[in-house]
Amino acid sequence: MTQMKAPWLKHYDDVPATLTYPAGSMWNAVEEIVKKHPDYIAYDFMGRKTSYKKMAHDVETCARALKAIGIRKGDRITICMPNCPQTIIMFYAINLVGAIANMVHPLSAEKEIEFYIKESNSVAAITLDQFYHKFEAIRQNVDISHVIIARIRDELSQPIKTGYMFMEGRKIKKIPSDAPVILWKNFIKMGRQYHWKYRVEREAPDPAVILYSGGTTGTTKGILLSNLNFNALGFQLVATNPMFQAGDSMLAAMPMFHGFGLGVSIHAMLVNGGRCILVPRFTAESYAKLIKKYKCNFIAGVPTLFEALLRQSVMKGVDLSCLKGVFSGGDSLSVELKKRFDVFLKEHNATIEIREGYGTTECVAASCLTPFHCSKEGSIGLPFPDMYFIIVKVNTTEELPYGQEGEICISGPTIMMEYINRPLETADTMRVHEDGRTWIHTGDLGIMDEEGFVYFRQRIKRMIITSGYNVYPSQLENTLDAHELVHMSCVIGIPDSYKMQKVKAFIMLKPGYQPTDANKQVLMAYCKKTMAKYAVPCEIEFREYLPKTLVGKVAYRVLEAEEIAKKNPEPRQSVAV
Repeated sequence: MTQMKAPWLKHYDDVPATLTYPAGSMWNAVEEIVKKHPDYIAYDFMGRKTSYKKMAHDVETCARALKAIGIRKGDRITICMPNCPQTIIMFYAINLVGAIANMVHPLSAEKEIEFYIKESNSVAAITLDQFYHKFEAIRQNVDISHVIIARIRDELSQPIKTGYMFMEGRKIKKIPSDAPVILWKNFIKMGRQYHWKYRVEREAPDPAVILYSGGTTGTTKGILLSNLNFNALGFQLVATNPMFQAGDSMLAAMPMFHGFGLGVSIHAMLVNGGRCILVPRFTAESYAKLIKKYKCNFIAGVPTLFEALLRQSVMKGVDLSCLKGVFSGGDSLSVELKKRFDVFLKEHNATIEIREGYGTTECVAASCLTPFHCSKEGSIGLPFPDMYFIIVKVNTTEELPYGQEGEICISGPTIMMEYINRPLETADTMRVHEDGRTWIHTGDLGIMDEEGFVYFRQRIKRMIITSGYNVYPSQLENTLDAHELVHMSCVIGIPDSYKMQKVKAFIMLKPGYQPTDANKQVLMAYCKKTMAKYAVPCEIEFREYLPKTLVGKVAYRVLEAEEIAKKNPEPRQSVAV
């Protein structure tokens, strides 16, 4: 197993090859930080600070309330919330009572929420008042005993609360007085009145969280993750970022329903004494203002967010010397965007570069990251301590030599327990190889060089086969994005009776450029000069916007569905994003 020798270690002189992880639960790990740094700030929310000591008190009160309404060990509870204090409190309280948190995006459609509740077999749920109508619409279709309603305004200081109620609060539809719900304040009151046992001891391998995957690649699947999965990620992230110190802040804008937001921006911070700047919702402009206001030490986001940040006038003259780490994940970071963002950072006094990470929700979030002191163009970096990467021949367990392209497989302490209710999909994704290790088959194409650097190519299922040639959309997008006219691109394969598939490119032009035939001809000429003949798009379509998933990825499946619908105009089911 040549690729198991971890040649990357020489690039991580300060990083141990292996780490020691907590034997208990996620909350046990956070409690250790509460003991060490009780007065440090755990999180900020719209100007209101909460210390680790106060957070711990709130989590324990919430745990008592969960026991008061009958929550037992192993129960699943749906959290359909943005990044706000009640989400953190409920998340860890669920862990404290030995239950399992089912994380759902609050902007999901009613039928999607119904699916998540049924798929997880949740017995209770928490959501915001502004999303209550979704639960009201599906309440008769699901078997949940309790719906807890939280409100943003309850966590705001008075001056900000007044402004919020004037601008946002008055738009929220009133909940009927006889609605079968428990308001957050009443729920917490129940916790204060509960005096029986509420702590349930859980161990590292025990189940803790359900996250969902498949929104951009196929059928949505619930991924069951353990306490160890999250704790290991938290320890690995700080081990590969030795510049981190307790008290450092992270702008937590990535949503907590997603492994990137929950694992990297929240739990990794809280198990290491970090400070989370909670952002319930944001635009590129508000994100820029928050960076400027809080002088964050770490920020994380998807490539489309960093692309948008480059165009924010509010960033003009902002000093970013406070930054210790900028992480890109969730989607492929083009070489062109990395170059432009690195220049942006340097112009704003930052001494660092943007670092790309790679991972899957089946491993919580990132399992691989560009080292802080060296990088290779196009590489997604090196595996974390205790994480192993190999490249195998597609549809086999046969390991390939360095430099050969195949499927990326991952093994280590962050790999999932299973896809809930889907044993066949679990068996297909989690495979025991001849070495005796269990490997996640990611469905992603990539290569590994002799120094252990990993290079992501793209999803295997996204590969376009035209006239017998393999075409990789992500490579073409990198080429297109490098052109001075192009702001962002997306390449898909469209059905063709002769070639099987033809290549089509969707392009957002940079501000100031018009979607003219002349510009289309310029780009076609560029493609013919820079791409293999078989890979040149047969068509370029200009778009004012490209569709995005809920976490900001370009939703290429939506574009694929549109093209299929053109050829077959019969009603089709919507594509989950």
